[in-house]
Amino acid sequence: MDRPTKRAGTESLRERFQRSGGGGAEGAEGAAEATQRGGFDWIEASRRYGILVVWLAVIVFFSILRPETFFTFGNVQTIAGSQAVLVILTLGLIVPLAVGEFDVSIAGVMGLSLVLVGWLNVIHGWSIIPSILVALGAGLLVGAINAFFVVVVRVESIVVTLGMGTLLTGVAVGINDQSTGGISQSLVDFVGNSLFGLPLAFYYGLALTVVSWYILSYTPLGRYVYFVGAGRDVARLSGIPVDRIRVGAFLTSGVTGALAGVVLAGWLGASDPNVSGTYLLPSFAAAFLGASVIKPGRFNPWGTLIAAYFLVTGVTGLELIGLAGWIEQVFYGASLVLAVAFSRLAGRRETR
Repeated sequence: MDRPTKRAGTESLRERFQRSGGGGAEGAEGAAEATQRGGFDWIEASRRYGILVVWLAVIVFFSILRPETFFTFGNVQTIAGSQAVLVILTLGLIVPLAVGEFDVSIAGVMGLSLVLVGWLNVIHGWSIIPSILVALGAGLLVGAINAFFVVVVRVESIVVTLGMGTLLTGVAVGINDQSTGGISQSLVDFVGNSLFGLPLAFYYGLALTVVSWYILSYTPLGRYVYFVGAGRDVARLSGIPVDRIRVGAFLTSGVTGALAGVVLAGWLGASDPNVSGTYLLPSFAAAFLGASVIKPGRFNPWGTLIAAYFLVTGVTGLELIGLAGWIEQVFYGASLVLAVAFSRLAGRRETR
């Protein structure tokens, strides 16, 4: 007698979640119907896509100030290729964030992957494919360890991953404490060759964005990810395997962080244990800024892609007008604080 009642309650919860926008296409259709009833909502459009206007304004501003250096195709190529690593890293980061967990170790995973590729391929003479597989396997292992302590032992994710990130930085330095050049040319070409004038690395970040968007927006797994992040207890009562979703989020983050390290190795043509730390703050800034646009209040791939390139456009412009060095940390730090604030405000509005 109880089972039909529980099933009916489960379906009701899921229907409510889909009506609130968590159902991907269903949520979009609901928004479209609302727009048709009330006309075009300029305020809502500005919330979702206003960053594109601001981004264009930033480009115009720095192009006027530095037309000979900023407004050049060479600068576009550099930004598109070098920041593909940040895009990939942030796409991995938003998965645990979407389920309500933090993964501060993701930059450490990227650093370990970068060092392993160089150490195995250059110093020990391994071919590039086995070196990449070991690096990705290390990322998967780190994700599993994080998941064990967070999901099974029930330690706060920010504590576990902060400690893990520090540990991985030490391990990377212990493996190889200096920069190592001479990464396999096949990996360098695979990442750095151009297609339609842009490096292949840019297209890899774009492809991962499309795949992530489809999974999170149009599959049951993606809906469950957002459902768990919206309310873990409610999701568990509705029959969703909450712990498995959380474990999967950490595994995804670990593998994606390792993939970012592989792409970085190909882009640099070398490995360096001290590079990865500079990516942690920008990745969180891009993740939270991305959660305030496109789908405000929700970590989403397209917002992440736009936010990453918006932030690096601002940093590049400031550096080209002479504010090099210190300005990067100031800009990313301020962006993170403001992005978190905007994301929280957007989330509250979506809840209402």
